Amino acid sequence: MKLAIDAMHCGGCVRSVTRAVQKLDPAASVAADLDAKRVEVDTARRPEEIVAALDAAGFPAVVVAA
Repeated sequence: MKLAIDAMHCGGCVRSVTRAVQKLDPAASVAADLDAKRVEVDTARRPEEIVAALDAAGFPAVVVAA
């Protein structure tokens, strides 16, 4: 799934986003495009679970492609 995360500004943000996703699904892969503020997540979890985990971590996300 592809997510837009406007609050992602630096490498530290990318690491925090990755940790939040992998806390929910340790097998998930996360690829970030910091300039576009987009993240592609490969996970077995539902999009709403990933969005909720990111929101709880302080990185509100919007699904742009499932």
